[in-house]
Amino acid sequence: MRNIFFSLLLTLLMANGLSAQKFAYVDSKYILSHVPEYQEAQKTINKLSENWQKDIEAKYETIEKLEKAYQAEKILLTEDMRKKREEEIVEKRKEAKELQKTKFGVDGELFQKREELIKPIQDQIYTAIQEVASQSALMVVFDKANHSNLLYTNPKHDISDKVLRKMGLKPGEVLEEEGDEGGEEEDGQKAPGGGSPGKGGSEKAPARGGEKSPTRGGGK
Repeated sequence: MRNIFFSLLLTLLMANGLSAQKFAYVDSKYILSHVPEYQEAQKTINKLSENWQKDIEAKYETIEKLEKAYQAEKILLTEDMRKKREEEIVEKRKEAKELQKTKFGVDGELFQKREELIKPIQDQIYTAIQEVASQSALMVVFDKANHSNLLYTNPKHDISDKVLRKMGLKPGEVLEEEGDEGGEEEDGQKAPGGGSPGKGGSEKAPARGGEKSPTRGGGK
C-alpha cells in the first residue's frame, strides 16, 4: 500500500512537472524590436501615410477656398452659376473622401501595403515560434504583447530570446524606430485637422519594462 502511495505521488509530481513545461510565452513587440526588416517596413509605411495625408489635406484646403469664394460671390451669381459652383464643390468633396477611403479605408492601400511588408515578417516569427515550441515540447505559447488578460508572467517561461536566436538575431540589440507617431488608427478616416488617418502603421516595439534585454531570463 505504501509503495502504491509513493508511486502515485511520483506520478503526480512528474505530471505536474511535465505540465509546467507545456506552456510558455513570447513578447511579439520585443521580438519585432530586433527585426531590421520590420523597422524599415514601418518607415516605408509611415512615409506613404504622410504623403497621402498631405494630398488629402491639400484637396480639403482647395474645397475650403472654393466654399469661401462661393459664399463671398454668391449674391452676385445667377441661379445657374450658383448651381454650377455648388456642384463643383460637392464633386471636389466627393473626390477627397474617395481618395481618403482608397488610401486609408478598410482594405485600402495602406492596409495592403502593411500586408505586403509586415505579413512576411510575422510569418517568419510564427515559424520560429513553432520550431522552438516543437523542440521544447510546448503545448501552448501565449503572446504577452497581445493578451492583456495575462496578469502575471514568470520570466523563466519567456521564450522570446529563443525565438530571436532561431531567427538568427541577437537578443538585446533593440532597434529604435525613427519618426514614431504612436497612434493606432489603421482604418481611421479623419478629415484634416482631426489627426492623420492611417498613422497607426507606427507600432514602436520597445524593450520590455522591468526586464533588462541583454540578460533576459527567458533565454533558456
